[in-house]
Amino acid sequence: MKGTSLWMLALYVFVSFITVSNSAEVVANGDHSGFISVDCGTRRDYMDEVTGIWYQTDESFIESGTSHELAQNINSYIYAPTINRQLMTVRSFPEGQRNCYTLKPKQEKQNQKNKYLMRAIFAYGNYDSKNQPPEFDLYLGVNFWTTVLISRNASSYQIYPYEIIMEHDGTKEMVQVCLVNKGQGTPFINTLELRPLNNSLYPVPLPLVFDSSRIDLGSGLTAYTWTRYKDDVYDRLWSNYDYSNWHLVQTSAEVKTEDTVYELPSEVLRTASQPLNQSIIFTWNGSGYDISAQYYLFLHFAEIEKLPRGHKRIISVTFDDENSFSQELTLEYLKPVTLSSNKFIKGYINFTIKAATNSDAPPILNAFELYKFLPQPNFPTAAQDVNAIMEIKHIYGVSKISWQGDPCVPSNFAWDGLNCSSGSNIRITSLNLTSSKLAGQITPSFASLEKLEFLDLSSNELTGPLPEFLATLPNLKFINVTGNKLTGSIPKALRENANLRLSTANNPDLCQASPCGKPIKFVIPLIASLSALVIVIVLVSLVIWRLRKKRVLSPESRKSEGLKRKNQAFSYSEVLRITNNFETAIGEGRFGKVYLGTLKDGAQVAVKLLSLSSSQGYKEFESEAQLLTVTHHRNLVSLVGFCDSNNIKALIYEYMDLGDLGQLLSENNTNVLKWKERLQVAVDAAKGLEYLHNGCKTPIVHRNLKPSNILLNKSMVAKIADFGLSRAFANERDSNISTQPVGTSTYIDPEFKKFGRLNKKSDVYSFGMILLQLITGHLPIKREPGNYIFDWARSKIESGDIQGIVDPRLEGEFHDTSTWKAVEIAMSCIFPKSEERPDISSVLHKLSECLDMLMDHAKSSNDIPRNSINHTRATVSMTTLSAR
Repeated sequence: MKGTSLWMLALYVFVSFITVSNSAEVVANGDHSGFISVDCGTRRDYMDEVTGIWYQTDESFIESGTSHELAQNINSYIYAPTINRQLMTVRSFPEGQRNCYTLKPKQEKQNQKNKYLMRAIFAYGNYDSKNQPPEFDLYLGVNFWTTVLISRNASSYQIYPYEIIMEHDGTKEMVQVCLVNKGQGTPFINTLELRPLNNSLYPVPLPLVFDSSRIDLGSGLTAYTWTRYKDDVYDRLWSNYDYSNWHLVQTSAEVKTEDTVYELPSEVLRTASQPLNQSIIFTWNGSGYDISAQYYLFLHFAEIEKLPRGHKRIISVTFDDENSFSQELTLEYLKPVTLSSNKFIKGYINFTIKAATNSDAPPILNAFELYKFLPQPNFPTAAQDVNAIMEIKHIYGVSKISWQGDPCVPSNFAWDGLNCSSGSNIRITSLNLTSSKLAGQITPSFASLEKLEFLDLSSNELTGPLPEFLATLPNLKFINVTGNKLTGSIPKALRENANLRLSTANNPDLCQASPCGKPIKFVIPLIASLSALVIVIVLVSLVIWRLRKKRVLSPESRKSEGLKRKNQAFSYSEVLRITNNFETAIGEGRFGKVYLGTLKDGAQVAVKLLSLSSSQGYKEFESEAQLLTVTHHRNLVSLVGFCDSNNIKALIYEYMDLGDLGQLLSENNTNVLKWKERLQVAVDAAKGLEYLHNGCKTPIVHRNLKPSNILLNKSMVAKIADFGLSRAFANERDSNISTQPVGTSTYIDPEFKKFGRLNKKSDVYSFGMILLQLITGHLPIKREPGNYIFDWARSKIESGDIQGIVDPRLEGEFHDTSTWKAVEIAMSCIFPKSEERPDISSVLHKLSECLDMLMDHAKSSNDIPRNSINHTRATVSMTTLSAR
């Protein structure tokens, strides 16, 4: 064949079309394990009747693009006998420069690289009725694959298959194929397919680009067509071509390929081309290939003629290039042989096949494949950073069109808002998510971005505390969280980092000190403005609540949605193992018994097992699980997981080493809580309650706040527990509850008991009673006939007898000013009328002031002095007393 013949062949093959003939059946009934077959743009999954391969829609593989169907009159210019169903739909990408499909191969061997064949097929078919076929680039991961150049002759229906043979690391989950708009038309795609290969195939440097040359010789099929054979376990596409001066050789005998490495289809090997006589030499001269590229050639032979006894077909093959070498091989009947160019062929491709001197038959060639080695100059972003930024993307639902593919590489496609380092270990160094509609708490995923220097989270809806884990990032120089809804104190590690610039403005409930200092005194006009704003919010919330009320899920829907959305699911056998067959009971309540457990990593947990005789039953179980999966705060007990196995239902919590506040305040507890510890417990509990009331999108009323539901861990951090009958409200005005009060009666809002009106101020009342118990050490019950604790406390306040109020077990070791203020706070919380009680946010600020006073006094005197009473009269507000 002359040099120009190769160029013509490549051109014809490149613009060829897929056909399925009667004589060459396509893939059917084969082992398709590990196949990923994506029909881009289709609306439903289906089994292809022609190939027997299961195709999926691309909705779970791509986040962008629009789907289209080809024109109804497409058959008028399709001249193939049949065409695969996948070509009748396309997905196009009119937006964004880079749009990426993400595939997750089934890894056969996790600890090594596995080989795959990736194929993308394009058939324009004038799907957009513009008669303007595009040109765009195709990337495999972070490296260029090829340019998709569609013929400008839109009147003909042409198929463009592109394949690449690649290796994929078994430790990685994703393979990404990206379409890149280069300004010459809208990228589109019809089909994307991934096929696992035997790792012994193609033992040359990878990846290899299929360069339109996988030729099946001697088939007799229409020239320049693509064929898929049923016995090709790798579902390869074969082009058919025959040469002048060669004739077809065929056999009906089955060529056994199971024991061969390449496992070529028998249909391919049962046909061959042979010169008319033994003296003719088969010559391939190629001048139309990239002279700077490296090519690898694979020649496939199989003797399909029964030669006379003693005759042999001996073939001499020469690769005539700068790495020229020759080889002879003797063919055996029906036994396939593959000969490859062990060294790459560079530039000018030239090989000859001829009969050896001692051969008894002319040479034959059954098939051959030609691939181009594709350099991989770009390194992907470090896996740790990729995983972290993907978690951030999904947690906050970031919908930026550029956030596809590798976050940093290539640099001209880097995600908006990211800057990255260069070199072979690429890390994210800057992340700007300002005004990105982020909501919820700041996720710990940010802590995995170890090389981060700049973090901008400003102008979002972030809530909760400013996390201390940000201080663990060694290179962080700037954090901007202005314009959010963060609460609590700024961690000391962030405030005192001299190398860190921290911007926290416009977070009304975020304090600069730890604990928070005095609240800002608002002027009257501002109060009026805020009051008006509150009224507007309440009215809007009422409308939203009523709309939500109409869309209440059925119990069955709540069950499936409530428990399986988040957190770890444990089987009953795992619960048995964790608790050592329920060996150690550590508590009991309405729900059932609570057992001590230990997870595999050694962490201790509390397992609350639903009693079969529980009066609350699944309703309480589900309610508590639902609330705990959506509420996350340092001062709320965390849900580790749940068990919902047949009749066994359990909730697994973090273990709180020191038990509940009721136990710690008990007269039986010899380790008496100090005044500072009591104030800190009050502040912690107020923080947790403040998050429930004001930090959640829909406020949550606890309804059952009491000392036994305030738990302490080994670090003396107090956390609120027992959300079993908590309720979330969109509006407080319409929050009446018909159920009976479930808390201990002395902690329950009397207004709720009398009128059934339950709202956030009901929790404030309960908190006030707990605070009073922290101060006095007395249970909030009758001290004597007709004399409740607040009447008793009032008499002490009026007489200025602070020592008579404070728990005598403190033995006078308390600070009078902070104690008087705490008493005032407690009394204001238990006003009979709910509208007269303060909001929990105000309570938290005032309690934080109490703690500040105590700490300031301790610093000035190096210790809190014993009996530091100045015997002044009580400073509790007379308004507080008169309200009684």
